Amino acid sequence: MSVLYLVVLLASIGCMVLLDRRFSLFFWRDARRAGLVVFSGLLFFVLWDLLGIGLGIFYRGETEFMTGVVVAPELPVEELFFLAFLSYLTMVLLTGADALLRARAGRR
Repeated sequence: MSVLYLVVLLASIGCMVLLDRRFSLFFWRDARRAGLVVFSGLLFFVLWDLLGIGLGIFYRGETEFMTGVVVAPELPVEELFFLAFLSYLTMVLLTGADALLRARAGRR
């Protein structure tokens, strides 16, 4: 049992927070709306995973890098952090690209 994967996910989330804070992209623009968007993305993907697990499409792979803690059959705790990171990353990339395009258009 190891926490390496979970630690890497938490470090990645921390890096996204630093980028978000530095450029005021998502949570620092409107924290309430950002929280709702990330939660909605997390909920959607957890339901997607549960459906896939129920249909026998998804299963938990065994690796020494994960904790072995599951929140539901075939759903490791790390998956929740990964899905939250995925939702957060998507929104930071989207708002970052929008900011870059706006800045570029403003220079013309």
